Amino acid sequence: MCNVEKIIETNRAFEENINYTFKDKNLLLLALTHSSYTNENKKWKFPSNERIEFLGDSVLCIVISEYLYLNRPDMAEGKMSKVRSGIVREISLADVARKIKLDEYILLGKGEEVTGGRHRDSILEDSFESLVGAIYLDSDLETIRKFILTSMEDIIKKIINGKIILDFKSRLQERVQHDGVLGISYNIIKEEGPDHDKKFKVNVEIDGKVMGEGIGRSKKEAEQNAAKQALERINNA
Repeated sequence: MCNVEKIIETNRAFEENINYTFKDKNLLLLALTHSSYTNENKKWKFPSNERIEFLGDSVLCIVISEYLYLNRPDMAEGKMSKVRSGIVREISLADVARKIKLDEYILLGKGEEVTGGRHRDSILEDSFESLVGAIYLDSDLETIRKFILTSMEDIIKKIINGKIILDFKSRLQERVQHDGVLGISYNIIKEEGPDHDKKFKVNVEIDGKVMGEGIGRSKKEAEQNAAKQALERINNA
């Protein structure tokens, strides 16, 4: 077997995990191909999953938006936006990726592998979005809707029912005010990626001391993740 055929054979177990069999196996290979793999394997016939990730992100948002609109008529637009952001945020998608064992099948370069890339939330999030894009292209909207709502059922229910706190910034603000802290500020320390796929890295300072860092697709998401880390540090102190 050539390398591609071996990987396709290995991926059959993954298709069983997600209860979906690809008609076009090349789409699955594309979804699993991280840019670090293509950089180190020049003869690999597929590009990285960055473009199909872009598609998957859009499909994911429309499916979740539709679900909230149809199933929660009591939910106002602002609340729907906040809930959707919580469902499709990095940590949520990374957890779903681990649940379906996607982390075991991502094609990574050796450098990314040895630095823990297989377990990094940002890579797992991107890979899950790529998988969504691949299933959508291989099937139709109804099939990918079923896949998303089934694989993400637990996280959707928990966030809608308030079992996962989304507004960490407000919680942090309340906590520091209670403790008599004077100042809290968020600072962008890194910004990368093209306009359609930006990643922001933000830190949060409490009385001039950095207490947390966070990464997100938007400044707001990065700030929420930084606040979450700060809260964890305060609570564990």
